[in-house]
Amino acid sequence: MIGFSQRRASQAELVLVEAGDLTRKPEKVSWEVAGSLYVVGVTAWGAVHAVRPEEGETVVGSGGNGDSYREILRRAGLPGLEATATWGPGDTDERISSYGYGAVFAEVSVDPLLGLVRIRRMFAAYDVGRVVSPKLAHSQAIGGMVGGIGMALLEGTVTDHRDGRIVNAVLADYLVPVNADVPELDAAFIDTEDPLADPIGVKGLGEITIVGVPAAIGNAVFNATGKRLTDLPIRLEALL
Repeated sequence: MIGFSQRRASQAELVLVEAGDLTRKPEKVSWEVAGSLYVVGVTAWGAVHAVRPEEGETVVGSGGNGDSYREILRRAGLPGLEATATWGPGDTDERISSYGYGAVFAEVSVDPLLGLVRIRRMFAAYDVGRVVSPKLAHSQAIGGMVGGIGMALLEGTVTDHRDGRIVNAVLADYLVPVNADVPELDAAFIDTEDPLADPIGVKGLGEITIVGVPAAIGNAVFNATGKRLTDLPIRLEALL
């Protein structure tokens, strides 16, 4: 088993074993990685850039000669090999942002007599660096958008100022989005990688999927009614 934690591709250290010359055990072990999730090569007595990963093996040069990681360790007499390093946001240039970004577009309808707001459709685009699992990321985006609908239109506690108790303290009274509240939703991701954000070029995809949704809905309500509301949830009495 070979595991490693990369600090940066340019600063990481790499394993000193060259495929094809494993008759002796290496005295020194270091790592080098190439920009992604793979070990670029293992070398002790040759050029590391001549070794590349290919389907779980190390391949040397253009001839295609190589070995699996398991065979390399077996012949070297090593039961396993690990290398660790550290990385943190402070290791990058402070002038460079490592945040994720998103843009949310919402279409709403507002009943002029009752003040009811209904979401018709919503779309969001996110730049979160490398998307490792597109299906999981898309599900996270849709879930965040649903939560944003609840934050904008439904979810809110009501306090009884006589005794300080929460009136709607149970789910029977606390409103959350259900199927009828959720319209056509979709999300897309900008195909980018950010190696300055972290070693594999990914950024966080958590709260960013929800924070822009109430603002988009609020802007759509303002566009429809001319009323700029800054308190959430947007209640019908505020629109009448």
